[in-house]
Amino acid sequence: QVQLVESGGGLVETGNSLRLSCVASGDIFASYTLGWFRQAPGKEREFVAALNWRRGNTVYADSVKGRFTISRDAAKNTVYLQMNSLKPEDTAVYSCAVRILQRYEPPSGNAVYDYWGQGTQVTVSS
Repeated sequence: QVQLVESGGGLVETGNSLRLSCVASGDIFASYTLGWFRQAPGKEREFVAALNWRRGNTVYADSVKGRFTISRDAAKNTVYLQMNSLKPEDTAVYSCAVRILQRYEPPSGNAVYDYWGQGTQVTVSS
């Protein structure tokens, strides 16, 4: 079992920044992908960004490329999502998720993720 706890959400004005954190605990394997997803009211969940824990390579959704940055702190088992230049359309519940890997694969938002956090609300006012 893997437990994921997100934090850092809140209410900000357009153009401002937030940094989300996701702390992983439990049966953490050395090889996994950690992803951020979001879901706005009335919409389907969508991929935001993902990172391969061991290699550190990343992938982003086009809608956030250049504004959001995913990074990790191995000592803290924590992954961050730095969100800059926020827009009202970024308003959503943001969740982190882990995909356990049996072998290396590039991080992807299309893969099946095994564990999910409870989410943190991000609201961007116009």
